[in-house]
Amino acid sequence: MKITVDHSTTYRYQFPVQLEPHTFRLQPRMSANQRLLAYDLQITPEPAGSTESLDQDGNLAHYAWFQDPTTSLHVRSRFTVENLRENPFDFFLVNDSLHLPLWYREPLSTALFSYRLDANVTPAVRQFAQSLANAANGDVLAFLSALTNDIFHSYRPITRVDGAPWTSDYTLRAREGSCRDLAVLFCDACRVMGIAARFVSGYEYASAGQTQSYMHAWAEVYLPSAGWRGYDPSRGLAVTKSHVAVAAAFHSDLASPIAGIYTGGSYSHMEATIRLTANT
Repeated sequence: MKITVDHSTTYRYQFPVQLEPHTFRLQPRMSANQRLLAYDLQITPEPAGSTESLDQDGNLAHYAWFQDPTTSLHVRSRFTVENLRENPFDFFLVNDSLHLPLWYREPLSTALFSYRLDANVTPAVRQFAQSLANAANGDVLAFLSALTNDIFHSYRPITRVDGAPWTSDYTLRAREGSCRDLAVLFCDACRVMGIAARFVSGYEYASAGQTQSYMHAWAEVYLPSAGWRGYDPSRGLAVTKSHVAVAAAFHSDLASPIAGIYTGGSYSHMEATIRLTANT
């Protein structure tokens, strides 16, 4: 399947502002799941300078800085991706990777340490995760499936155009959430069980042809011998060819498609349009 995305974002300011350096994570990554066929990024006003680098998770980050004050910032990214993975379970787990809490051999355990941090997870979310682990008889894959299905069937999906993800505890109590809220709950529940998890931002096939499309969010877990594997609790499925991953990180802020600040006492307003087409 090939997916083409044309994503435009415009920030308008009431008065001229000085844009501080911005980070743009809009270029889909190359992986075993997807192959990038074409990509173009346009930024207006034209940056005074820019550079590209790999960030802490291997996402391609475009870092740009600006010179003159402006009343708007327009960003347009266009790309085509070929999705490759047909089977989300095309891997084999050895015995010590089948049971909860998940255990990783060194030095992998140290490398994945930050993705397993659960110090800020509340007792309520811990109890939620443990109840699902008990129902799955401590089986890793059964737990991941149960967690995905439980969130999908038990939490009302809502649309929140902007704003940071809710905490997992808030989403658990609200019994509803946007895709990014549900992804955070999924990640925290996994971390309680020792499973390395990270937040993913990107796009999905379900948005093709819709008059109003949005970016999507889901989660990835690291399984020994399988690597990072996607689970989408807001859709109730393991990720295959229907998703296009752009950026992933332990915290949603580090996977944000556009990050930056401006100086100057001015009100800002954001407008965004996404056009997505897919060919099977």
